[in-house]
Amino acid sequence: MSSRDDAASVSAEAYAREHRANTRPADWRNPSAGGRYQLAIVGAGPAGIAAAEFAASLGIKVALIERKAIGGVNLNIGSVPSKTLIRTTRAYADMREAWRFGASVPGDVRVDFAAAMERVRRVRARLSRDDSAQRLAAAGVDVYFGEARFTASDTLTVGGKALAFRKALIATGARPHVPDIPGLAEAGYLTDENLFELTELPRRMLVIGGGPLGCEQAQAFCRLGAQTTIVQNKPLFLGQEERDAAQILSETFARDGIEVRLNTTALAVRTASGTKLVDLISDDYRNTIGVDAILTGAGRTPNVEGLDLAAVGIDCDASGRIRVDDFLRTGNANIFAAGDVCLEHSFVDAARASARIAVENSLLRRNRRWSGLVVPSCTYTDPEIARVGLSVREANRLGVPVKTFTIPMHEIDRAVTDSETSGFVKVHVRGRTDQILGATIVARHAGDMINGVTLAMVAGIGLRRFSRVLHAYPTQADAIRQVADAYNRTRFTPRVRARVRRWIESRWPAQ
Repeated sequence: MSSRDDAASVSAEAYAREHRANTRPADWRNPSAGGRYQLAIVGAGPAGIAAAEFAASLGIKVALIERKAIGGVNLNIGSVPSKTLIRTTRAYADMREAWRFGASVPGDVRVDFAAAMERVRRVRARLSRDDSAQRLAAAGVDVYFGEARFTASDTLTVGGKALAFRKALIATGARPHVPDIPGLAEAGYLTDENLFELTELPRRMLVIGGGPLGCEQAQAFCRLGAQTTIVQNKPLFLGQEERDAAQILSETFARDGIEVRLNTTALAVRTASGTKLVDLISDDYRNTIGVDAILTGAGRTPNVEGLDLAAVGIDCDASGRIRVDDFLRTGNANIFAAGDVCLEHSFVDAARASARIAVENSLLRRNRRWSGLVVPSCTYTDPEIARVGLSVREANRLGVPVKTFTIPMHEIDRAVTDSETSGFVKVHVRGRTDQILGATIVARHAGDMINGVTLAMVAGIGLRRFSRVLHAYPTQADAIRQVADAYNRTRFTPRVRARVRRWIESRWPAQ
C-alpha cells in the first residue's frame, strides 16, 4: 500500500469516527425518563429531527427515539452522500467536454474513485454535526437509542424502559425495496444502504429500476467510468415526469453511454467466475448480461416492523405505509405519522413539512391539512428535472382546463453562455386565467429554479405578475420571467391592440 493509500485510509477512518460520534455515540446513555412526555417521536430522520426541534423550541417535553443512526436515510445513505457524489461526477463530465467552454480537454482525465468516495464521507461527517445527538440534547430533546415498541395507546418501550406520552409521532421512514429475483441475494447486490461504502469502482453495473434514484446513480457511476445499464420493467422510465422532459434525459443518457432497456424484467441472477450473470426478458426476447455490481433502485418499503402498531389500533395500506388522514392522524387519536412511513412523497422537504404539521395538529390543536401543501420535487440527474403541481396529463384527468407556456433553455442568454442549453421551462395555468397549476423545469439547475414557481403558487401569485419581477441578468432563472412574458403576449389580442391604438390616436393623433 502506498503512502497516499495509507493517508486515505486514515482520513476515511477519521471521517467515519466523527460520523459515528455524532449520529450514534458509543458512550451514549439514554436519559432517565421522569414523568410523561408531551411528545414522543419514533425515528430520527429528517421528519423526526424537524418535529423534535420544533417541539423543543416551543418548550414541549419531547423524547426522540432512534434505533440506528440519527439523520436517517437523508444524511447517512440518501441525499447527502448521493448529491455529493453527483457533484464530483459533474466535474468529470465538464472536464471531458471542456471544449464546449472554449478550454482544452485535459490530456489524461483519470477518475480517482477513492478520492470521490473520501469526499462523500468527509461531507457526511461534516453535516452530521448539525444533527448530532449532542446538539439535539443541548436543544432540550431527550434522545434515546434503541428499538421502540408501542405497548399501550399512551406508552412505548425502549430497551425495556417504558416511556409514557400524551402524543406520539411515528417518523421511522422507509428503506430500499429489494425485488424478489431468484439468486439476487446469493449473488450480492447494492442499495443506497451500502452503495457509498464501495472502495472500488465496479467495471460494469446493472441498475434495476428507472425511477429517480436509479437514474441519478446510473448517470453518476457511468460518468465515473462504469459501463452502466438500466433495466426498467415498464415502457417508460421516470414515469411520473412529462414525456418531453424524460426524452431530453434519455438523449443525455445516450451521449453519456448509458444503455436503457425498457419493458425488460430481470428473471434470475447467478454467478460464474466472479461475474454476476443476469437473465433478462423483454417481450419474448431473452438474453443474459454479465456485470460486476447490481444496484436495486426500485421503490421503498416503510419501516414499521417491530412497532406493534396493531396493538394500538394503527393500520397500514397494501404498500405498508401507515394510514393517516389529511391531518396526519393515524387510527389512534394519540398517535400521528409523518415522512416516508406514511407519505407517497419520498422527499426530505415533504418529510420536514409533514412533521411540523403533525406537531401543530397534535399538540397545538390546529387543523392544518397535508393536502394544502405545495410540494416540489427534483430528480438530480444532469440536466435536472424539477416539477411542482399538476402536469397536463393530471389536469386532463381531473377535468381542469389548462394552457401551457414553454420557453426552451436555448433561448436564455445565460444558458447559452454556460453551454447548458438542454431543457426548458414549462408553466401550466388554468384556462382563461393566469393561475399557476404546475410547472416542469429541465435544466442543469432546475432544482433551484423551481422554488420561485413554488413560492408563487403558495402565495397565490399569478403568471401575469411574474413579468413584473426583475430577475438578475444574466441568470437561467430569467426563463421563468420569459414564460410570463409569453403569457402576457396572449392577452394582447387583435381586439385589444385595436382598442389601444384607437385610444392612443385619440389623444396623440398622428401628424
